[in-house]
This record gives sequence, C-alpha cells and structure tokens, in this order.
Amino acid sequence: MTNRHEAIGLTNDDVLKMYEEMLLARRIDERMWLLNRAGKIPFVISCQGQEAAQIGAAFALDNAKDYIAPYYRDMGVVLHFGMTPKELMLSAFAKAEDPNSGGRQMPGHFGQKKNRILTGSSPVTTQVPHAVGVALAAKMRGEDFITFVTLGEGSSNQGDFHEGLNFAGVHKLPTIIMVENNKYAISVPYDRQVAAENISDRAIGYGMPGVTVDGTDPLEVYKVVKEAADRARNGEGPSLIETVCYRLTAHSSDDDHRVYRTDEELAAEKEKDPILLFSAYLRENGVLTEDVEQSMEQRIKDVVNEATDYAENAPYAEPEHALRYVYAEDGGNN
Repeated sequence: MTNRHEAIGLTNDDVLKMYEEMLLARRIDERMWLLNRAGKIPFVISCQGQEAAQIGAAFALDNAKDYIAPYYRDMGVVLHFGMTPKELMLSAFAKAEDPNSGGRQMPGHFGQKKNRILTGSSPVTTQVPHAVGVALAAKMRGEDFITFVTLGEGSSNQGDFHEGLNFAGVHKLPTIIMVENNKYAISVPYDRQVAAENISDRAIGYGMPGVTVDGTDPLEVYKVVKEAADRARNGEGPSLIETVCYRLTAHSSDDDHRVYRTDEELAAEKEKDPILLFSAYLRENGVLTEDVEQSMEQRIKDVVNEATDYAENAPYAEPEHALRYVYAEDGGNN
C-alpha cells in the first residue's frame, strides 16, 4: 500500500529529512528559551507548534534558486534555506558574527544574501511587498525563480498585505504568500481579528487561488505549496495559502500567555503538536525506528551544543563599529 508521502512524490529519506529539520528547529528553540531564562540571551520569539508548516513549505521550494521573505517565527524555513544553527545562536547572543545584522537587530529578523533570504524588519508585514517586488524582478528579467513570503494571521490585517497581494494578482507574479495562522495575534484571538471564516477567503478579491490547510501536517502543507510553486513557475501567478496551526509558547519571552489562554486550551492544543503527530505517522509507516530516532536526537543535541558554545564565546561587535551597515564607510562605492 502506498503511504501518503509516497503518493505526493516523497521518499522515505525525504520525510526523515523533514522530520529531522522539524526536530532541529524545535531543539534550537527549546535551548534558546533555557538560555533566556538563565539570563544569557535577551529575547526569544518561538517557532514551536509551527514547524510542520515551515518545513513542509520549505521542502516544496527550490532552496538553490528561490527567494524567501520569512517572518520572525520562521526558523524552520531559514534552516532549510541554509542558515545554520550556529548562525541562529550568534543572532540570539547578538554577537558580531550574526549574519542577519552583525548583532544589531533582535532575533528573528532574518536576512542572508548568499541564501536569498530577504532582510526583514520590525514592522510586521513589510516583507510582503518586498517578496512581491522581487517576484516582479523575476518576471521582468525572465529569470527562473519564485518568491515565498510568510506572515502571521494578525499581519494579514495590515495594509502591506492587501497592497502586496493586489499588486501580485494584477501582474500575475511568481510568488506564494503563506499565512501561518497560529490563532493569536499576540493576545488577540482570531475571531477578534478577522470577520472571514478563513484567511484564504480573501484570495478571490485579488484574483488568485486561496487554500486553507492543516498546518500541523507537513505533508499536506508540502502538497499545496508544491502545487502553488508549480503554478508560479508556469506563469499562472500567485497563490495565498493559510496553514492553521497553534503557537505552543507565549508570543515571546516577554509575554505571559496565561493571561489570555487557559490551561485547558493549551493542553488540548499540545495534543496536536506537529512533532508528535509526524513522529507517530513515520512510526506507523515503518519509516522511523527507535534506533533512527535516538541517533537523530543525539546528532541534533551535538549540533545544538556546539552552536551554543561557539556563540556564547564569540566576540561582540566593537563599540566603534556601532554605525557599520547604517552609513557607507567608503563614500557609497560598495
């Protein structure tokens, strides 16, 4: 009998890699929370609960040529596109070698030219018109790549979202907009943010297909993003995808989610933890054995420990370099 992953063109090795990347993102995130609570790093904004949406989508893209504009929770996406655990830890510790900003920006503000990760900024949703603009460049130049941008459902109420989707739809640009609906915009629940039943219902207003999918299932996310990527590459224009998941942690390390979420709600949602669900699927289908999982966990533990030790001991930026990357140092020639 064909497994679900084989039916959509994925091998056993593919789904094991998916699971390992999901697990790596989770273990890095967990380590960052421990470091924060120990007073070693100042801030964490978590991906926990959204790894399936992130990794499922990233696997459906071409990480050797496509451009991504991730939002601040997208650790899984940037890992797949080449950012390393060491680089993520350097960012968390705000060290000079941080590839995102040289230690100048908060964690989660990803940006890395060599891996085609478009630099993000603190105002939410500004990444949408950026991704749409790069998709316009692809179309104008006739270059073979698409763009992929993510955001939370709260961000879908910002003007940048509507302007970006309208422009992408009018010009049939090769871009995918994926909303990771984790049900809360900080403390505001979905039904107090959006009148529509689904974020994807908005797609028709911009002349593009919209689909809502289970964001706790990486295979379902892979399938719809792959279809959207194929459409974009064939000149059929953009797509809006909504992945419904849940944020398992507080909004950030500065938030107390117990103020607006009950213990019963959290307990019920933790039963839908994508790591546990995908692990169970792989075990049921004979892909993940206890030995393979133990080896994977040890490999990830070693990587996370090495990344933590390196970043903790790495130097901070020199004080006299505070204005680097803000003003040109050579008259603007480079």
